[in-house]
Amino acid sequence: MNVDLGIWTKLSRAIILLLLLAIVAAVVVWYLPLIDRNEGMRKTKLKLELQIKQEEEKQRQLRSSIRSLQDDPKTLERLAREKLGYARTNETVIRFEAPASNAIQGRP
Repeated sequence: MNVDLGIWTKLSRAIILLLLLAIVAAVVVWYLPLIDRNEGMRKTKLKLELQIKQEEEKQRQLRSSIRSLQDDPKTLERLAREKLGYARTNETVIRFEAPASNAIQGRP
């Protein structure tokens, strides 16, 4: 037995549909800040991973330079000549100075 209640059946279906849409909207609004925070954390994680890779490369270079200073006497000699201005006996050290300024002088 199917009784047609007219407009009340259509209104009941519309209310149920609107309630379901309201529940879905509430869930979206509830989780939206969490989704935004998650996205921000992922960006921060990627940035930190890139920074870790850069620091590991810097560490590798520094270890290599320390190892060469400890093990290679030619590297140590080169560093002493460059930084400290040392020279062997009977050698002359010539130092070049950078010009004081590169300003264009006035023309006559």
